[in-house]
Amino acid sequence: MKIYTKTGDKGTTSLIYGQRVSKNDARVEAYGTCDETNSMIGLALSHLRNENFQEKEIIENVYHKIQTNLFHVGAELATPKGKEVKWSLTSLDVEEMEKQIDEWNSSLSELTNFILPGGHPAAAAFHVARTMARRAERCAVSLGEEVNPLVLAYLNRLSDLLFITARYVNNRLGTAEQTLHEKSK
Repeated sequence: MKIYTKTGDKGTTSLIYGQRVSKNDARVEAYGTCDETNSMIGLALSHLRNENFQEKEIIENVYHKIQTNLFHVGAELATPKGKEVKWSLTSLDVEEMEKQIDEWNSSLSELTNFILPGGHPAAAAFHVARTMARRAERCAVSLGEEVNPLVLAYLNRLSDLLFITARYVNNRLGTAEQTLHEKSK
């Protein structure tokens, strides 16, 4: 099977069910940003490949499910209004992330200042994925009422989880967080 189809050479692509739209269509932007987020999560996980710490496998398992869910979120966003969504999120998907956020956050020091994205390369990549998840959420919001509210909740909670994961990875690997410096008067 060839990977190229040439059907997008004139600036259009297909949504699920075959409807052709411009590649700058709001739906394409929304599901494309989910794909970017997913790829950045993969990069973040690849930075953990040679690290050894007790919680690494748990992080990998949590994000394997999230990466799978992001494919499904993208598919839902690529489904035209009025068409049947072949897969959809449940409130349990959001609740699972909330439980993970609470668990990992409980082991971290309380935030008393803004932190700068960075630290270990994996943590820095999780921070970038967080900003991409926020952008995916904004893109999904721009689609209006036709978006499943659980998609919005999922993307919102995902960005929270990515933030906590970045902090958690830095903590577990002994990498100090950099705080925002106040401007001198």
